[in-house]
Amino acid sequence: MCNFLSYLINPIMYVISILIAVAFLTLLERKILGYMQLRKGPNMVGPLGMLQPIADGIKLFIKEPINPMQASPMLFIMAPTLALSLALMMWTPMPMPYPMADMNLGLLFLLALSSMMVYTILWSGWASNSKYALMGALRAIAQTISYEVTLGMILLSVIMITGTFTMHTLIIMQEHNWLVLSTWPLTMMWFVSTLAETNRAPFDLTEGESELVSGFNVEYAAGPFALFFLAEYANILMMNTLSCILFFSPTLTSQTELFTINLMTKSTLLTMMFLWIRASYPRFRYDQLMHLLWKQFLPATLALYLWYISFPISLSGLPPLN
Repeated sequence: MCNFLSYLINPIMYVISILIAVAFLTLLERKILGYMQLRKGPNMVGPLGMLQPIADGIKLFIKEPINPMQASPMLFIMAPTLALSLALMMWTPMPMPYPMADMNLGLLFLLALSSMMVYTILWSGWASNSKYALMGALRAIAQTISYEVTLGMILLSVIMITGTFTMHTLIIMQEHNWLVLSTWPLTMMWFVSTLAETNRAPFDLTEGESELVSGFNVEYAAGPFALFFLAEYANILMMNTLSCILFFSPTLTSQTELFTINLMTKSTLLTMMFLWIRASYPRFRYDQLMHLLWKQFLPATLALYLWYISFPISLSGLPPLN
């Protein structure tokens, strides 16, 4: 009975922690953008506006959901539910410091689930039975699939350098030397690709309000819209945590609290860079978005991958194994 309760309670606590972090990430974003734009941001609900995420969640989930008459009811509801489910499942192999499931192929698991997010966008645009939603979904799918090519090539390079698919081993391999010090071009391209993969500015073409009236989720409101919103911000936190594990790995210590604080601090700093970029850069044109990937990032990642195969590097100070 105790084992059954532990199998039930541990995932629930894991999910609740992620959702709380996502809720307060929205507050952090609005506060930082407010100060960067010389305004205060949320400051009325609770002390210093700290209860604003709770008020926003209550407001969204008690509103009456709108279901278009011509929409496909099952797919219309399944799309946001699947989006949030996949966003939460992607945290399963993350060592923080212990994963929910110890997987030997954790990186491949993350890449597979990230690819499945495309289906939630496609279903939401198709099930809405709206031309605006469908055009937004097609643009979003093209962007997401394209930048997954670069992410996959960079992950392949990291796997060739470290010789492992296991995320815990990635941390051990970087005990003496961060991977970013040896592969900083890959790190920069990875960071930009995560911006595009999570639909963040300046690559937020899938939800560009000035162009697409919110894109693929234009017909969603209330609770289903909130599920898409939570999934997007959970993906932002997950991608930044993965970036830290891949390139800025915290050192393993006997004290799990120090490891957790180290990882949390680095992930928060990367997330704040996401917010800083949103406040600084204008939105790309769609042709510029595709040109950046297919004409610049893809040839560069292929060349670097071949370079690391031909001239392997060592992260431990010892001669590399040939």
